[in-house]
Amino acid sequence: MIRVDLHSHSCYSKDSRSTLEEIMRAVPQSGLHALALTDHDELAGALELQKQAPFFVIPGEEIKTQTGEVIGLFLHEWIPPGLAYLETIERIREQGGIVYVPHPFDRVRGSRVTRDQLDEVAGQIDILEVFNARNALPRYNRQAEEYARSHRILAGAGSDAHTVSEYGAAYLELPRFDDAESFRRALPSGRWHGRLSSPLVHLRTRIDVLQKRRQAAGRGAASPRGVGPATR
Repeated sequence: MIRVDLHSHSCYSKDSRSTLEEIMRAVPQSGLHALALTDHDELAGALELQKQAPFFVIPGEEIKTQTGEVIGLFLHEWIPPGLAYLETIERIREQGGIVYVPHPFDRVRGSRVTRDQLDEVAGQIDILEVFNARNALPRYNRQAEEYARSHRILAGAGSDAHTVSEYGAAYLELPRFDDAESFRRALPSGRWHGRLSSPLVHLRTRIDVLQKRRQAAGRGAASPRGVGPATR
């Protein structure tokens, strides 16, 4: 059995400053064996980490749609934000990817999928995140777990790490896999584990966002995503 965090971010996200080098050092120290890097509306960092990391990397993207966020796992092509939720799912599927819905009931997040949209696509979800270590309250995770159980959707877990100290807070333990197909086969045997991160991580994220904005303003023509080569 191996431990994989299905939801994390790097400096390729607008709200994180964790470099790929820092992630490569932190992940093994946390007890994880694999990591899904799922930057906001960006895939470049995940593809680069996949080339460099000594551990297994699932390239992913947390995509903001018209009715909330959805994560595509095992992607190889960038998917633009702002599309309809169903179209985004279709684009994930076209790549042979896996549809993962993050933090569906965290009412503090304006980026969560709407309940109507969640009900509409429930049959097309591969994994529902039943434990997100950054959720504001424990009951939001419990509601997600109840929803996954009642709709017979496989459960997932992720730290939603924006800083390297958060690795190990949440993960899925499942048989070893080496591609999307073997991951699918291993999922039914998976068991999730998690503990909520300190609320202070949200303060750190706000500070990081402000610092990245200042840096971008100083550079003038910088990309709003901050760093990294484009893959599109």
